[in-house]
Amino acid sequence: MFSIWLLCYLTLGTIPVFTVSGGGNQLSPENSLIWGPGLTADVVLPARHFLITTVLVPCVGFTFSPGTDAFQVKITAPDEQFTRIGVQILDRKDGSFIVRYRMYASYKNLKIEIKVKNKHVAKSPYILKGPVYHENCDCPREDSTTWLEDMSCPQAIPQIQRDLAHFPTVDPDKIAKEIPQRFGQRQSLCHYTIKDNKVYIRTHGEHVGFRIFMDAILLSLTRKVKMPDVEFFVNLGDWPLEKKKSTQNLHPIFSWCGSTESKDIVMPTYDLTDSVLETMGRVSLDMMSVQANTGPPWEDKNTTAIWRGRDSRKERLELVKLSRKYPDVIDAAFTNFFFFKHNESLYGPIVKHISFFDFFKYKYQINIDGTVAAYRLPYLLAGNSVVLKQDSFYYEHFYNELQPWKHYIPFKNDLSDLLEKLQWAKDHDEEARNIAKTGQEFARNNLMGDHVFCYYFKLFQEYANLQVSEPKIRDGMEKVEQPDDDLFPCTCHRKKVWSVQQWSDLARC
Repeated sequence: MFSIWLLCYLTLGTIPVFTVSGGGNQLSPENSLIWGPGLTADVVLPARHFLITTVLVPCVGFTFSPGTDAFQVKITAPDEQFTRIGVQILDRKDGSFIVRYRMYASYKNLKIEIKVKNKHVAKSPYILKGPVYHENCDCPREDSTTWLEDMSCPQAIPQIQRDLAHFPTVDPDKIAKEIPQRFGQRQSLCHYTIKDNKVYIRTHGEHVGFRIFMDAILLSLTRKVKMPDVEFFVNLGDWPLEKKKSTQNLHPIFSWCGSTESKDIVMPTYDLTDSVLETMGRVSLDMMSVQANTGPPWEDKNTTAIWRGRDSRKERLELVKLSRKYPDVIDAAFTNFFFFKHNESLYGPIVKHISFFDFFKYKYQINIDGTVAAYRLPYLLAGNSVVLKQDSFYYEHFYNELQPWKHYIPFKNDLSDLLEKLQWAKDHDEEARNIAKTGQEFARNNLMGDHVFCYYFKLFQEYANLQVSEPKIRDGMEKVEQPDDDLFPCTCHRKKVWSVQQWSDLARC
């Protein structure tokens, strides 16, 4: 995808980039770039996507939207009378577009046409030689190595390595007994076994409704790739469970949030996971939609810092009090009171929720912990505002790859220097803008749907390698069934590779 840029660089010594506005007639269809996982048949995602980078004639890139209707995209199945595919073109307002599509049936082949005023762009039309399977098609790849390659998953993920370093070995028989005894009465846990690519579960505790998010990602993974046989426990609560200073034996617990005071194994949050699975479905906020709703250009944004949320941490109370004292600097208000007593004289009235996309009308985004880490950070980073992030011992699966002053502006946990950091951002506008841009690039390159699937699979794969005995379907477990409400069931054409257990069962027959 970089061949055009390289040619320009070798010829001219530089790559000219201008701010250009206007309609699709200013584009160079043959020089514009198209790439991404949505152009590969074997990359099965809930919503597939590819990207378009607009270029003029020749070698001039846009840094501004050429118009939301600059491109026309048509996706069809040549061998079918009807094509049941939803398509959306998302203008990122920086000269690039996301084209995303969700398939509701599987097809022998797909044809993707991208045009500007009836002229094909780049190498359009793109032919995806299938079968091309849709999200609900239960048709896993038997060779996980090939799947990882097709998904462009990294060889290693540092956070996974850090988390698993606490557990040189894992004994499924031992944890199956000890973890429920230790945590099962007081906490909400799911005990999972994946065996022969089928998912089994037993729940512990009273509040286990959030299992739906874990069930969903495990079922989605097993529809796409042959998962290793693995047995593990998932914490459904907010707080990490396995304390670093615990006097008891260390147990591997999977959680959506980690902390510097715990040794839980961190996964992508249920919020980010659900947004990936339900993109172009029942959710409106996801990592692609936010990129098309980043508000006005940097120079036109409101220079007041913005925050909305509930009273789930005392520092949030202090933030709102600070806002009431300096309303021209910070616009912070509560949308709900639950944990503390609402004193309107101190905290002002409860305000209505605003659209998440409306946050990006503001140049400065304040990210402050709630009960644990604030799960909105991926979406804030994906905008084109700069994030000011509270120092915290809580973290999500990607926090340790972020760098203060590169991807965000840090402020102290007690908010004592927040006003100072906001003033720095105002006095150093170009530096703040660059931090916002770097944070946005991190989100685009590390927090999309394909990255989330890679993280989960690599996590379970590496954890499975630590097991010293065979995972088992334990007493009290029930099978988690694949959805049976697919309107257009598929036929899987992949060759089935039987497990040793399946061959053994056949031999006994």
